[in-house]
Amino acid sequence: MQTVEQIREFLEEVKDPEIPVLSLNDLGVITGIELNPDGFVTVRMTPTFAGCPAMDYMRAEVEQSLRKHGIKAFEVVMSFDEPWNSNKLSEKGRQALKDFGLAPPQPYQGILDLEILEYATCPNCQSQNTEMRTPFGPTLCRSMHYCNDCRQMFEQFKPL
Repeated sequence: MQTVEQIREFLEEVKDPEIPVLSLNDLGVITGIELNPDGFVTVRMTPTFAGCPAMDYMRAEVEQSLRKHGIKAFEVVMSFDEPWNSNKLSEKGRQALKDFGLAPPQPYQGILDLEILEYATCPNCQSQNTEMRTPFGPTLCRSMHYCNDCRQMFEQFKPL
């Protein structure tokens, strides 16, 4: 019989469809794994935002991973009971974003101040001499920034 830790490790192979270097674990959308004594597995997930077009795809990938590792009795529950926010990104996930060329969101305490969108460290040269060009990137979770030092445009994974 599997352990919760092994199941979480299996799910490490399930990547975010928009950012393929980031596992759903590191993204923080896997919010819980329960293993009953009879071996039944429940995986709880929350999407990054309501209406995320990748929700069904992510669920199917989690189900496929469970089957691949021999887990036959399971359910994957998509819920907004525990809302996602960018603070759920793991440190490994933040580094993966940076290595991918996306500025990770700034962690925040308490209420998210929208001014935090203005500040991003350039993933190319690590400069903080940057400016947001538009809060609208190629997906809802990204904004576009410009680095005044290396003169490169880059995307930031928005703090939410």
